[in-house]
Amino acid sequence: MKKVATFALALGLTATSALAGGYVAPVVDVEPVVVDTKPASSNAGLIVPALLLLGVVAAVASSNDDDDDDDSSTN
Repeated sequence: MKKVATFALALGLTATSALAGGYVAPVVDVEPVVVDTKPASSNAGLIVPALLLLGVVAAVASSNDDDDDDDSSTN
């Protein structure tokens, strides 16, 4: 009887630790990386005057201030 009690005690002690739970992988919380990037923007303070200047240059270049009609009649 003493052997059965010892065997039952040993089995009981090992069974409780064996049934305590299985392996659980650790959960690692990963925080997302936030990168502060400035959006690519153009400086409108320079583009608008440059376009206006280009328009003035185009208007001056296309204007017909020459007196070609008077010169062609004398030839």
